[in-house]
Amino acid sequence: MKCFKGERAARGSGLPDVGRRRGFISRVALLGLAAAAYAVPVVGGLLAFLDPLRRKGAAGRLVRVASLDGLPEDGTPQKVAVVAERVDAWRRTVEPVGAVYLRRTAEDEVVALQVVCPHAGCTVEYRDAASGQGGEFFCPCHRARFDLAGKRLDKVSQSPRDLDPLEVQIRNGTEVWVRFQKFQFGTSKRVPVG
Repeated sequence: MKCFKGERAARGSGLPDVGRRRGFISRVALLGLAAAAYAVPVVGGLLAFLDPLRRKGAAGRLVRVASLDGLPEDGTPQKVAVVAERVDAWRRTVEPVGAVYLRRTAEDEVVALQVVCPHAGCTVEYRDAASGQGGEFFCPCHRARFDLAGKRLDKVSQSPRDLDPLEVQIRNGTEVWVRFQKFQFGTSKRVPVG
């Protein structure tokens, strides 16, 4: 068998074969591609898992709920749905997130109350007074009564606190914006929830 001088020098010098080097490089390249292919679903899954933490900061944001002209001037509360834009990892939707009672005052200010009773989370109803002198909010679950400002009317009430007021802003002189927030029920302290 004839060997060329260059081949004999390469064999004798201890350098790896060209074929072995190519095999090593191919294995490293395949390993890198496999790691990249594995990382894509892992990172996507991690982002989806952590998405609720990202959205948690959106609670209590200002939402446009009504027009000042659409609220009765006599101060009668009006129940209004709160619709907000929600963004998750894949889509953007507009959906109802709750409701509030809005009441226009004589000074063209607006009072907003959460419709959820602080006792057990039932939805309170507005009832007109038979005498025509104002009205009241009534919880059908435990029969608690609240005045138009949300204060408890009964000295002994199962409700641990008054109805929850919400921050209101009037923008451009006509738009009613509410900082919509839900609160934990069954406790005397106002504890915001998600």
